[in-house]
Parts: sequence; structure tokens; C-alpha cells
Amino acid sequence: MTLSWLGAYRDVGLLILRAGLGIMMVLHGWPKLAGGAERWEQVGGAMAHLGIHFWPVLWGFAAAMSEVIGGALLAIGFLTRFAAILLTFTMIVAAIMVYRTTGGNFVEWSHPAELAIVFFSLILIGAGRYSVDRA
Repeated sequence: MTLSWLGAYRDVGLLILRAGLGIMMVLHGWPKLAGGAERWEQVGGAMAHLGIHFWPVLWGFAAAMSEVIGGALLAIGFLTRFAAILLTFTMIVAAIMVYRTTGGNFVEWSHPAELAIVFFSLILIGAGRYSVDRA
């Protein structure tokens, strides 16, 4: 049995993937962005796990903006590869931070790692036909 007809829905699948994850990232990042400098410092403290101990407020703000703006760009398919780069880096840092703070608990760190894999894949795949990038 062949399912080659499903190939016709590749771009619809990319649209669902991009829009769904993009909206989820906006919803995930908004509380961080709205939390102000205190929350940004807390989020930016994750960079210490990479040996970067300066400007935690800036790093936290950048992470929140990556999730909100990057998620919105991803959802509409505008500057998709750029947004996916920002989100990949943000999720790699999140995975490392969660890994180190939970003693390597796979259930905890696997979620941001999985998102990093998906966002990295979108860097390579692109936005698909149903996107502002393609228009």
C-alpha cells in the first residue's frame, strides 16, 4: 500500500507545524516578557550554565523576545529561518539549564531539546508554500 498522495499535503503540514509551535512559543514567552527586569534576570541566569555570568537581564530579555517575536514570525512564516535560529538557540540553552538543575532528569530536559530539534529542522526545511516568506 502506497501513501504517496500524502506528499501533496507537505506544505499544509508545515503550516500546521509552524503556526502551532509559533503560537505556543508566543504564549510561553509572553509571561517572561511581561514579567519585567526581575523575571528577565531570572531567565537570563540560565546563561550561567554556559559560563556566561554577565548581563543576565539582557539575556533574559533576549530569550523572552526570541520566544514572543520568533514565535510570531514562525507562525506567519516571515523570516522563518531567522526565527528558527533564535528559537533553536533559546531551546538549547533551556535544555542545558534544565539538564543541570534537575540532575540530568530526561523527562525534564527532553522537552526543550525536542523543540530545539524541530526548530533546527525548520532552519533547513524553510517555511513552505503557505507563508509570508513564499509570497
